[in-house]
Amino acid sequence: MDKPYRTVNLNDIAVKITAMNKYYGEFHVLKDINLEVRSGEKIVICGPSGSGKSTLIRCINRLEKYEAGRVVVLGHEMSGSGRAVDAIRSEAGMVFQHFNLFPHLTVLENCMLAPRHVRKVDRAEAQRRAMANLERVHIANQANKYPSQLSGGQQQRVAIARSLCMEPKIMLFDEPTSALDPEMISEVLEVMTDLAGQGMTMICVTHEMGFAKQVADRVIFMADGQIVEQSDPQKFFTNPQTARAQTFLSQVIRH
Repeated sequence: MDKPYRTVNLNDIAVKITAMNKYYGEFHVLKDINLEVRSGEKIVICGPSGSGKSTLIRCINRLEKYEAGRVVVLGHEMSGSGRAVDAIRSEAGMVFQHFNLFPHLTVLENCMLAPRHVRKVDRAEAQRRAMANLERVHIANQANKYPSQLSGGQQQRVAIARSLCMEPKIMLFDEPTSALDPEMISEVLEVMTDLAGQGMTMICVTHEMGFAKQVADRVIFMADGQIVEQSDPQKFFTNPQTARAQTFLSQVIRH
């Protein structure tokens, strides 16, 4: 089966964020964020609620505008023209907490829509991509059903397949399991783990610490709108360097 993404060079910088600041009115939600993500790297962003994790990942593909600093994705400045931003969004797949599938379209039609209208591929190629990626996330047998006929875990796997149909260079995940029942979480994490093992560049906001330990090349810990700590998973989970991270991990482990 064809891979649903392009080969990447581990020496390339996929995302570079420099002195980025974001406000909601007077509230300073992101404070002087500096971060580099290499192509092929798997990053997990964690931290307490309200720390700015989701806002950060949404700034990467300009779903949120930032007031200061720079965000460069695949060599393109995200404060540039609307056309440049649209081009980068097509290269950076996004999977949200809620699945955002079109309820009036079948699973297959949901997956074919963006390749046909954004990539301008013909119907046969769009259908080939859709079925290949639905097979990859183990849900091809549901291709002709509507989203309402699927479980939450199945819908999230469809959302991942839909993003992969655009053949992205980067996948962004914003709390992809937080809206799922506990028994459905493992099936989505299994798909994400499979993607990570095949070299996809991934930035994932999640509270699933087992996934972070297994998959992440680097863990970014945020609190109060700042990157407080970043290190490889082994170091972060066994020897966090800040009191804030220690408190967070003790609460996560306890629950």
